[in-house]
Amino acid sequence: MKTALVLGAGGFIGGHLVKRLKSEGFWVRGVDLKLHEYAETEADDFVVADLRDSHVVRNVVDRRFDEVYQLAADMGGAGYIFTGEHDADIMHNSATINLNVADACHKRTIKQVFYSSSACMYPAYNQEDPDNPNCAEHSAYPAAPDSEYGWEKLFSERLFLAYNRNYGMRNRVARYHNIFGPEGTWQGGKEKAPAAVCRKIALAASNDTIDIWGDGLQTRSFLFVDECVEGTTRLLRSDFEGPVNIGSNEMVTINQLVHMVADIAGKSIEMNHIPGPTGVRGRNSDNQLIQERLGWAPSQTLRAGMERTYAWVEQQVRRNAA
Repeated sequence: MKTALVLGAGGFIGGHLVKRLKSEGFWVRGVDLKLHEYAETEADDFVVADLRDSHVVRNVVDRRFDEVYQLAADMGGAGYIFTGEHDADIMHNSATINLNVADACHKRTIKQVFYSSSACMYPAYNQEDPDNPNCAEHSAYPAAPDSEYGWEKLFSERLFLAYNRNYGMRNRVARYHNIFGPEGTWQGGKEKAPAAVCRKIALAASNDTIDIWGDGLQTRSFLFVDECVEGTTRLLRSDFEGPVNIGSNEMVTINQLVHMVADIAGKSIEMNHIPGPTGVRGRNSDNQLIQERLGWAPSQTLRAGMERTYAWVEQQVRRNAA
């Protein structure tokens, strides 16, 4: 039986990844600072532990796993990343985890580690035009991420790829673009735009007004979690190290996202645009490289994913109100 280690298994993407690996017949160990908040883990072994502790990492990396997925990070939505209040924690916590994981896997002679980077590492100067952002992989330098979160991601990309060059590892690096779906954070300040919009509309009555940060003309693309997991496993098992985008190229404004969710909910919703952290003006996944190197790219429509996500968030809102 093949074995897999999922670091960050108590998180949104990690939880879905564990389910995928179990469906493929893997024995899976999950590790996280906490248990999954919204679903029972399917991992064969789940260790609640702090990956910032190098002794902990050495203990959980106790064998030569066939596949290692490093998703663990200190992260959240715009309300967490872009305020500046959490910069030191974000950089210290995530960098420490990645340093520990890279070192432990190398010493266990584990060759393949998947590392989840982020589109937040792309230069802010290429994302000022909401209609024409440039997020092609080769555009990453000269580096100028718009947040310390992005700077740490860029550092850790280079860390895992340096281990490839110096120690003969076969690590893989992907840049995730706004992953969303059921069983993800939907309240509390760390939620991302799709979940936040779903929550606000689920709580609203028809003809109510909801608050939206900024003018709502900032653009993004959002990728449903199932396609994220598909791209992740394909990349780790390929002969391409990356970095490569894993994201949708269906770009929408935040206002358009609100209208889409309102339509799904069958409600008429007004928007009140207020000051708040919004990040770059435009971001969209460039999928040319992943199509060329993996012969695959995400294809599910945003609408299809939002329908499933809204149904789940609405269910959580009702449960909370009960």
